[in-house]
Amino acid sequence: MRILVVRNDKLGDFITALPTLYVLKHHNPENTIVACVAPLNKQLALACDFIDEVIVDEPKSSVFALAQKLRHAKIDISVTLFSNTRVALAQFLARIPKRIAPATKIAQIFYTRRIRQRRSEVKMAEFEYNLALAKEVFGNIDLAYPKPLLRFEDAAQIYADFVKQHAITKEVVAFHVGFGGSSDANWSLEEYVVLIDEVLQKGRYDVVLTFGPDEKALYETMQEKLRGRKAVFYVSQEGLVAFAKLISGFAYFVSTSTGTYHLASLVGTRTITFFADTLFASAARWKSIGDVTLQEHFMIPHAKEERANIFQNVQKKLRDL
Repeated sequence: MRILVVRNDKLGDFITALPTLYVLKHHNPENTIVACVAPLNKQLALACDFIDEVIVDEPKSSVFALAQKLRHAKIDISVTLFSNTRVALAQFLARIPKRIAPATKIAQIFYTRRIRQRRSEVKMAEFEYNLALAKEVFGNIDLAYPKPLLRFEDAAQIYADFVKQHAITKEVVAFHVGFGGSSDANWSLEEYVVLIDEVLQKGRYDVVLTFGPDEKALYETMQEKLRGRKAVFYVSQEGLVAFAKLISGFAYFVSTSTGTYHLASLVGTRTITFFADTLFASAARWKSIGDVTLQEHFMIPHAKEERANIFQNVQKKLRDL
């Protein structure tokens, strides 16, 4: 059976789809699992041995262009984890016989099976809602998956080369101060400096700051703000897979709830993560797919006094690492 799984949005969203792709493949290894992804996630999808084929949905391409790609893939059944009208119509035009998706506004009319999930109620995490849709394909499917879900044979060597290049002598606490996607809560850069100083003053860990390839200005700003401190500033230029291999060697990854947090948890790194104090953006919905015992979550409230109290708790957490 050729099974299409559609999750063609941002990095963190795609990572929440990976357990679903894994269980569908392992339910019957004879299944061919095809992932429809955004260009950003192509490299990561190709690195997963439980994904057999990858279809890249170019964001500016027409619904007819996407439909043509899907038609050529000869799909038997599709599972759309997050739907919109364009994606739904493309599958209809591609004449995929069975099309499963959450019941979502107008888009649902193009699917053959619509599942009412009410994700806004946050009764489960996003990746758990995704897994629930796999049950609609195979009622007896085992939803268990390994944690970490993704391992790389050469990750240890890549980390060892990084450590040698930057004269790192201790375990690493990494800070990723930028954010994007659905994240809408974070500390200020000045507050991050305070948090980084907590780790540096303790002296048990070395500190690495990581930046995406489009964060040059942020990289330069943090270099200025941390002038005189012993910290490594690293801009990821080699792509998601290379970055995943590197951060799998870090002891902790500290960031807001953004795609890099999900990437760190995917490869088994301990995470300290900041979420908005709202149900939609909370850890209850956006906790990552990794081992929950390796995830530490802090909700950042809007109220000034409450925010200050949470900040003190984070300081203590980093001081006590």
